[in-house]
Amino acid sequence: MKQVLSQQEIDSLLQAVESGEIDAKGLDEQEQEKNKVKSYDFRRPVRLSKEYISTLNMVFEEFTKIIGNILSTQVRTNVDVQLASIEQVSFDEFVHSVPRFTLMGLFHSAPLEGTQIIEISPQLCLQLVDLLCGSMEIRDNAEEMTKESFTDIEMAILEEVLTNFVHSFELAWRDVVEIKGTMDSTETNPQMMQAMSPNEPVVLVTFTVELFNVRTFINLCIPYIFFEGILDKLSLRNWFHSEKETDHSDSGKLEKSLHSAPVNLEVLLGETVMTLENFLQLELGDIIPLDGKTSDPLILSVEKLPRYFVKPGLKGKNMAVEVLQYIGGETDE
Repeated sequence: MKQVLSQQEIDSLLQAVESGEIDAKGLDEQEQEKNKVKSYDFRRPVRLSKEYISTLNMVFEEFTKIIGNILSTQVRTNVDVQLASIEQVSFDEFVHSVPRFTLMGLFHSAPLEGTQIIEISPQLCLQLVDLLCGSMEIRDNAEEMTKESFTDIEMAILEEVLTNFVHSFELAWRDVVEIKGTMDSTETNPQMMQAMSPNEPVVLVTFTVELFNVRTFINLCIPYIFFEGILDKLSLRNWFHSEKETDHSDSGKLEKSLHSAPVNLEVLLGETVMTLENFLQLELGDIIPLDGKTSDPLILSVEKLPRYFVKPGLKGKNMAVEVLQYIGGETDE
């Protein structure tokens, strides 16, 4: 239903157009743009809003840092991983976008639903295998183009690499939800996968990997069903909500843990200045005068910070102090 303007609003609008404050042509263009039909591809349904995509950018930026460090440590050379794009596509589009021969690891993340797929280009796979086997040379791309399968030894090495990706995926989501990733299977031919229906919407996350100045790609395919149970946690408002209620059970656990933390206590009897000559001539029974009076209270410090005025004494056969006053880290000095 269109908004109905009052006579006063109509008169004000006409006066603004006549005076030149509002361009009539501009109004027509704005109205045309407003009524313009926008195309929508039902084969590529957009399920996640821009706000959720912004949160996913934060999560997968963290993923690039984690997996970059893990791979660099594993192959003992610098591996630069960068987030390239996040798209919402269908599973069929993802399958047709990857090479005919590639490495794909299928895993699930309990307690969330759906099967996630990590796809690593064969060029990067062969580079990692060479590095993990001790070679420091770049393999010729021609070998990758003619290769149609991985050997058993190569697959055993690459399965360990895939496990690192799954572990990094867990860590990247730890600020949003606690998940436990488990590798289900591996596949080298995307056409043979039956993990989900062709029209199922998925989030396709693409990463660039630079190793020895050679840039390759890694794809991460996540079905929409994975996000259904955590949509409320993907909102940035929940991440930065300052009025979120405090969990008193957590506060109690923290306080209980702090009670058992050991701290150092020191009591300062007094201070004085002495020449090195007098210090070297000290003998048993000598008396050293301090700057304080015997009637003045002593200062008890907790971890080098003054906290209490105390009075010295004995408790049984042990020296002790009696707390007189809390000074809160401040003295008269």
